[in-house]
Amino acid sequence: MARNDLRPVVRLRSTAGTGYTYVTRKNRRNDPDRMELRKYDPIARRHVTFREER
Repeated sequence: MARNDLRPVVRLRSTAGTGYTYVTRKNRRNDPDRMELRKYDPIARRHVTFREER
């Protein structure tokens, strides 16, 4: 497998509706589904759930 196939770059978009995004990599073997992480949204000034967008 090539590098980009196993660990693709994904964008995590805030569920608070602010439009803020984080960019990260994920391992497709361990996490085949969409990623959800709780991270800080500086526009909303609180921690919210960020979901992977494709």
